[in-house]
Amino acid sequence: MLQAENIQDVKLNCYETVYILKSDLNEDKTLSIINDYKSMLTNGGAKNIVLQHRGRRHLSYTINDYHDGIYVQVNYEGNGQLVQSFEKSLRFDDNIIRYLTNKQQVNLKSDS
Repeated sequence: MLQAENIQDVKLNCYETVYILKSDLNEDKTLSIINDYKSMLTNGGAKNIVLQHRGRRHLSYTINDYHDGIYVQVNYEGNGQLVQSFEKSLRFDDNIIRYLTNKQQVNLKSDS
């Protein structure tokens, strides 16, 4: 499980993870999974978590005999260890058919 260890001492980067749930899950199970992953990030020390439930969408190509999937986008600040643990959980969850994490570029405006 993810653990927050001296999160003040570690530089946090911005990440975006999109994962696709199986389309045959009911609404209650879907919301339960989404909340479990959000709690996992929170417990791991993630900051500024923004979750967007994108809903059911048609896949561009068939993945594991699924033509549709339920898309969820999560933006958060965390360290590399948090992302590794989060992706490991996604990888071994049978309800997730695909996931992708991108490190976001932060454009800081200076007053000079």
